[in-house]
Amino acid sequence: MKFQLLPSTFDENGKASQRQHLSCFIIDDFVAIDAGSLGMAANSIQKKQIRDVILTHAHIDHIAGLPLFIDDLFATIKKPLNIHASEKVIEILEKNIFNWEIYPKFSELENDNGIVVKYCPFEIGVEFEVEHLKVKAIGVNHKVPAVGFVISDGNSKLAITGDTAEMDEFWRVVNNENNLNALLIECAFPDNLMELAEISHHLTPQKLKKELKKFKQQGCPVYVKNLKPMYHKEIIKELESLKINNLQILEVNKVYKF
Repeated sequence: MKFQLLPSTFDENGKASQRQHLSCFIIDDFVAIDAGSLGMAANSIQKKQIRDVILTHAHIDHIAGLPLFIDDLFATIKKPLNIHASEKVIEILEKNIFNWEIYPKFSELENDNGIVVKYCPFEIGVEFEVEHLKVKAIGVNHKVPAVGFVISDGNSKLAITGDTAEMDEFWRVVNNENNLNALLIECAFPDNLMELAEISHHLTPQKLKKELKKFKQQGCPVYVKNLKPMYHKEIIKELESLKINNLQILEVNKVYKF
């Protein structure tokens, strides 16, 4: 399974940096998990092939690139873009984004080939198929309705928290999965912003360390994502000081193979 976090922030020379403003993960160049930078950073092959987007929740850093991605494809798309999300997230998208005031309601439009966008609601805990993948949504602890996922291609299996604070259900499900190849977990703020992390339902390095004690799959690689760009170096320094086994920072734009 190929896995890539698309870039969303650039340095003073215009090159993609390791700081992450937006969230968009690409699997095998065919499926997107969230769409924060999808319309801006997907390469030509990904734009041609991706017709399935799976959303964790509806915060802007996870959906910002979705309207632009659809807009770019609108006239030429032959196979509808499937947006996989919970009923609540679909409702939020239709009410607040694709509402003719912020952006066109693409679900009501067609091009010469037919419909352009199709909503595919999923239920928490019920496995569904997306292209060659099997996906299960798991409820997490965020400020808005949000989920993480267990994703398998039949050979490899990943668990992704999405944005979250402390969790119980996620760990219960993940600990019952066999042969997990990687865990991706968030860590948005440094420890000195613990109060802000609690208000916004995110993790800090100390909170992350406590959460990983609930993770029973010893030896499984753990990749940290969603470090707020203003605190990127500070968070990394704090994580390194904790010396957590098998933990590393997920690199932006790197193609991982699990």
